[in-house]
Amino acid sequence: MNLAEQLGVSRAVILHVDDLAMCNGGNRAYLELARAGFVTCGSVMVPCPWFREIAEAAAADPRLDLGVHLILTSEWRHYRWRPLSTASRASGLIDDEGYFWRDVASLRAHLVPEAAEAELRAQIERAQEAGIRPTHIDAHMAAAMLPELIHLHLRLAFDYSLVPALPRGIRWAPERDSYQAALARLDAGGLPVIDHFRGTLPVAAEETAARYRQAIEGLAPGVTLFALHATTPGEIETIAPDHAAWRTREYALFARGAVAEWCAAGGITPIGYRDLRKLWLRTTGK
Repeated sequence: MNLAEQLGVSRAVILHVDDLAMCNGGNRAYLELARAGFVTCGSVMVPCPWFREIAEAAAADPRLDLGVHLILTSEWRHYRWRPLSTASRASGLIDDEGYFWRDVASLRAHLVPEAAEAELRAQIERAQEAGIRPTHIDAHMAAAMLPELIHLHLRLAFDYSLVPALPRGIRWAPERDSYQAALARLDAGGLPVIDHFRGTLPVAAEETAARYRQAIEGLAPGVTLFALHATTPGEIETIAPDHAAWRTREYALFARGAVAEWCAAGGITPIGYRDLRKLWLRTTGK
């Protein structure tokens, strides 16, 4: 039985907001959209400056469906973050400026897997200690999906009973063979694996509504993870000027309920990772 059949649906979409805790605007967008029922879940960047805000909201509202957005990179020009677990350059996690590496290639060139494991465990445990009840883990910039780390990614999922966000239909896995081996392990255990992946559409303002509608209406049978980056206007224009316009337009589109209407009209069921975690726990017996 495939994942959609286990959930009793033909087409389902996980409307997931990435990068929570990176900035206040991302937190605000997620909380507004989640409480309105316009997105289903999100994931939190624990080392980032606005972590306490989203952690407090999660502790106060157990209905919020949140995961840990595992971080080993810090990409923006002037807005950076550091590891929780170490300040040592010997860890391989820290660049010449004292922050996480800006890109995955630099991280991989300096990677010490044991230090990466300590850091990722620290992020999950800090989230739990702050009152978040995580349902899943996913990988910022796919860093925790590197071939040197993909089996750790699965080990963390099993150790903490969290669903790993590892969809079948992605083109950006750092290395195909190791990624397929990870999926095969999940399949062999009868564990939930998402069928398809879509992401935020960096399109011009006049194309935004039409392109998102096309993406929603064209969702394939099965379960699709739609990774969003909705953000309210404000500081994002300074943090990421090249990304701000499409992040804020995505927020505005979802906030007016357009995507929810398209899903309803198309018989597409919005689900969250809490739904998948129930299957995970049932299968693993935890």
